[in-house]
Amino acid sequence: MNKIEIIPAIDIIGGQCVRLSKGDYDTKIVYDSNPLNVAQTFEKAGIKQLHLVDLEGARSNNICNASVLKEISANTHLKLDFGGGLKSKAAIDLAFESGASQITLGSLAISDPKLVELCLDEYGADRTILGADVKNGWIATSGWEKDSGIELFNFLETHLKKGIRRVICTDISKDGMLQGPAIELYQSILKQFPEIQLIASGGVSCLEDVRALNEISCTGVIIGKAIYENRIKLEDLVNEFIR
Repeated sequence: MNKIEIIPAIDIIGGQCVRLSKGDYDTKIVYDSNPLNVAQTFEKAGIKQLHLVDLEGARSNNICNASVLKEISANTHLKLDFGGGLKSKAAIDLAFESGASQITLGSLAISDPKLVELCLDEYGADRTILGADVKNGWIATSGWEKDSGIELFNFLETHLKKGIRRVICTDISKDGMLQGPAIELYQSILKQFPEIQLIASGGVSCLEDVRALNEISCTGVIIGKAIYENRIKLEDLVNEFIR
């Protein structure tokens, strides 16, 4: 069995490293005023990848924290997956120009699916990730504040047919709650779409949660609050899943 990819998350509001609960901006907790320091700490521990989300961009129509992406890209060797505010071709180009290795497209896949196809053609499936943020089985958009009216499995099937291979699926009800990931949901997805490269996001609270996701063959796992609140030690993640 391949080891699951360990992908810590840095969520940005106002240039600061924050975390939310269930995507609620009113629950914002600031964990560090300098995201670069956080990213360098991850890299020093042996982490190879980072999930960077512009939460202000997710609520607006453009990237708001490109400077943070540029700074982390210029001062680390981390593989950076960037999301938030990617709602136009210009924003997508800016993300890559600012140092993103990959981008995650969520709201855009609903509002302008043709642009997702264009992104796949220009940048390739290895650099284009589909963001499937789900609440009660339905896709949510615009920083999780809007219900798209599109069912999760239909959404996945549509975009897999277009060439998407890599998907980050976040169960919004689990996000930031430290109560365990949506194992049954991920099992259902992998059963119906065995070819998918599925990255789990939301709810991870301990090392055993990561092992469980590895056991069901998730490609990767995004971990946020559990690291920031010392529920999971970086050295344990690196020793078990990276080295």
